[in-house]
Amino acid sequence: MDEKKKEEIRKEAKEILDNFAKALDAVKIKEKDLKVEIGGFREEGLGMEGNKEFRKRMFANAKNKDKDFIIAEKKKW
Repeated sequence: MDEKKKEEIRKEAKEILDNFAKALDAVKIKEKDLKVEIGGFREEGLGMEGNKEFRKRMFANAKNKDKDFIIAEKKKW
């Protein structure tokens, strides 16, 4: 490709980009009201009561347990 052809392509690309930029200037966008809420904090308290039936099933299926604790393997993959 010779320099003349490259320069012609550059001019066409610049013209396309300029036309696109002008078209974008005409676009009107409504501003959105941003609601800023601080989140991620939980309220202190006793929390929710657990499902006692689920707890019984978990301990019944646990291989190793010690009173109210399930003894599980750690990093043994």
